[in-house]
Amino acid sequence: MLEEASECFLKMRKFRVFPKPRSCNALLHRLSKVGRGDLSRKFFKDMGAAGIKRSVFTYNIMIDYLCKEGDLEMARSLFTQMKEAGFTPDIVTYNSLIDGHGKLGLLDECICIFEQMKDADCDPDVITYNALINCFCKFERMPKAFEFLHEMKANGLKPNVVTYSTFIDAFCKEGMLQEAIKFFVDMRRVALTPNEFTYTSLIDANCKAGNLAEALKLVEEILQAGIKLNVVTYTALLDGLCEEGRMKEAEEVFRAMLNAGVAPNQETYTALVHGFIKAKEMEYAKDILKEMKEKCIKPDLLLYGTILWGLCNESRLEEAKLLIGEIKESGINTNAVIYTTLMDAYFKSGQATEALTLLEEMLDLGLIATEVTYCALIDGLCKSGLVQEAMHHFGRMSEIGLQPNVAVYTALVDGLCKNNCFEVAKKLFDEMLDKGMMPDKIAYTALIDGNMKHGNLQEALNLRDRMIEIGMELDLHAYTALIWGLSHSGQVQKARNLLDEMIGKGVLPDEVVYMCLIKKYYALGKVDEALELQNEMAKRGMITGLSDHAVPSVQT
Repeated sequence: MLEEASECFLKMRKFRVFPKPRSCNALLHRLSKVGRGDLSRKFFKDMGAAGIKRSVFTYNIMIDYLCKEGDLEMARSLFTQMKEAGFTPDIVTYNSLIDGHGKLGLLDECICIFEQMKDADCDPDVITYNALINCFCKFERMPKAFEFLHEMKANGLKPNVVTYSTFIDAFCKEGMLQEAIKFFVDMRRVALTPNEFTYTSLIDANCKAGNLAEALKLVEEILQAGIKLNVVTYTALLDGLCEEGRMKEAEEVFRAMLNAGVAPNQETYTALVHGFIKAKEMEYAKDILKEMKEKCIKPDLLLYGTILWGLCNESRLEEAKLLIGEIKESGINTNAVIYTTLMDAYFKSGQATEALTLLEEMLDLGLIATEVTYCALIDGLCKSGLVQEAMHHFGRMSEIGLQPNVAVYTALVDGLCKNNCFEVAKKLFDEMLDKGMMPDKIAYTALIDGNMKHGNLQEALNLRDRMIEIGMELDLHAYTALIWGLSHSGQVQKARNLLDEMIGKGVLPDEVVYMCLIKKYYALGKVDEALELQNEMAKRGMITGLSDHAVPSVQT
């Protein structure tokens, strides 16, 4: 219909019969609102060519449209043309330009236009200030946004629902939920009614903060107010329920969403897929993917990556490999995260050759390996006994501009200790300290274990003391290494004291810990002490057999 109207105009122009400017403006306005930019631009030119008098309203329609489309160069050109034609820009003109520049983060230009506006004796209104507040909040310049709020009030303008909702949303996105709630309370105090945007921001923030009960209260409140939930609100709620593993309730909300006629989007389906995978309901997650495709909603890399992660966690590697093929066929470019996830899964399943093949494939595609990639690679190689290859890749990191982080060092230190390369592991541990890195619990535990196995009891105990000094609590693995080492060196009483200490600190010993002490007690002829520990194991429901196969890793 709009195209026909435009063609009709051209025919009228041919016969030198022209509609009134008001009718032309109405058509131009309609074309811009329905997104027919090509026709809008052409019609604007045709109006000028036909000699139809343009007005401030005509220019405002085009400037607003161009700003919304992000064509600021043309918008500024029309602004200049408008003034040269003798028209005075009004508040609508300036507001469109401020909003257009603000949405693209051109904040300095926003302020310049704002100052030009005031110099032209065009008084800013609530819409002006809301546009400024919105863009400065969006691009994390909250102090400046507050300056505009104070200026707005000083000029006798009252903040409206949009003003409050913009600040509430900004606080929510910054994780400043309490500040958002203060604004929400103040908003009601001045008799302003929150809208769906206000509620959605708060519901989403509460869900992300783990305050699901508060989010559900807000949902109840929004429904009582007669405000319909939109797709963003439903998605935020679904995401919160899925994060807490409340999948039955999530499914109920999803059905309610469909019954309300709200169409799920990609983010909605991604939240559900993530929830089902966390709940180890992989088949349900795959059904969701199938449903998306049936509804012609194209999955993005994030959703595919979530499903890939789920498949890898269940060691369904062939399916994961096929999924990568599907990602490529759909025209989506894979990234290092996708390949790293699958490579790590192959290493964990003991398929080092396939993992390295994936690494080569990733590099052939021009994808750049990250610190996470190298961490998975080095850890996988070490656990596969390929420590020399792990050292080679560790050395390559600095060559390609990557600095090994704590996770990379830890993986290598742990791997070297487990593969009898203890001296190299010690050097790397010291290198970490020299670089100002804080070794984590795994690195300390690996070195304690290595020292114990090499008979360096005092060094191991010094590392234990260092862990305690820096506030790092010993876990089961650290206690196991210490108790095994002390028992093996004949210091059984110290080992037993450590067992009592770990239990006192709430760290429950496993069968390996008990058996290394029990075997040593028997070897020393201390049957009563051994039986006491066996009884303790029985009370905890553990296996009490003393055969070698019960604890194959324990040597006496």
